[in-house]
Amino acid sequence: MMFAPAPYLLKDASVSLVMTQVCLALIPGIAAYAWLVGPAILVQLVIASVTAIAAEAAMLKLRGKPLAMFLSDGSAIVTAWLIALTFPPLAPWWLVVTGTLFAIVIAKHLYGGLGQNPFNPAMVAFAACIVSFPALMSQWPSVGLQMPFLDQLNVILGLAPRVDALSGATPLDAMKTALKLAEGQVDIAHLLANQDIYGNFAGRGWEWVAIGYLLGGLWLWQRKLITWHAPLAFIGGMVLISGALWLYQPASFANPLFHLLSGGTLLGAFFIITDPVSGCTTPRGKLIFGFCAGLLAYIIRVFGGFPDGVAFAVLLMNLSAPLIDQLTQPRIFGMKGKQS
Repeated sequence: MMFAPAPYLLKDASVSLVMTQVCLALIPGIAAYAWLVGPAILVQLVIASVTAIAAEAAMLKLRGKPLAMFLSDGSAIVTAWLIALTFPPLAPWWLVVTGTLFAIVIAKHLYGGLGQNPFNPAMVAFAACIVSFPALMSQWPSVGLQMPFLDQLNVILGLAPRVDALSGATPLDAMKTALKLAEGQVDIAHLLANQDIYGNFAGRGWEWVAIGYLLGGLWLWQRKLITWHAPLAFIGGMVLISGALWLYQPASFANPLFHLLSGGTLLGAFFIITDPVSGCTTPRGKLIFGFCAGLLAYIIRVFGGFPDGVAFAVLLMNLSAPLIDQLTQPRIFGMKGKQS
């Protein structure tokens, strides 16, 4: 007699299937990104992907690991895509290659490969490059830039000089700089109402990219590839501190909606802090990890020296993840009291 599997049996999910679905979830954000700045982002995705696969193959060969099994798991592609999406879309090709090599070789394989890395490789790449090449990592396209695809490709490949139109700041960086120069003479509401870079909510067009990431993240949650704990806690931490400061001094601090829809907030909430390797694994641990990462990201982006703080917040919490997991282990069924 044949019996169907019991409801409590877990559905088998391979690493390659999970990574494929993560890539699919990124597509709405990528589509909005390509619509905003043109097909340059697609070129960066290809450059990062090819570099990641080549670096992965080289490291696997050096370590004596089977190439076919590990190359097909898709983890290198996900890392490559996250790097391309967090770097400026018209960054020189060698900068994307450098970041991707650093992520795969240093942050992943030198720690033992997939499942052994204590830090998120894409965020390690971003942090290393923004510290080493701050000027290039700050060259984002100016608002309303209209550049043919061939010209964009020439800029990326270094075949054309980098023009002033590529030096526009992100909305986060522009707001921080404007408030600092104004020294209290101009408030946030005036900036949002009178400068085209901020659009309707958080940067002209960039809010649609953020919404694309939100849709992809909700799809991952619906597919049960991620849980709600870390994303909701991250967003909650960001909203709590930004809302409190905005209510306290609205002339000097932007409202929570601006911070949610600008920078890497929603990309970080659904695609970065949910990394099962470098993040927490217990439900309470995920809540603590996400909430603290949201607080840190806001503090760094508003009071720190970098335009966005998601990468550094994630890396700081990666350091704390093992301790958080240890302190938040659920009680063993049938055992009383705290387990040692």
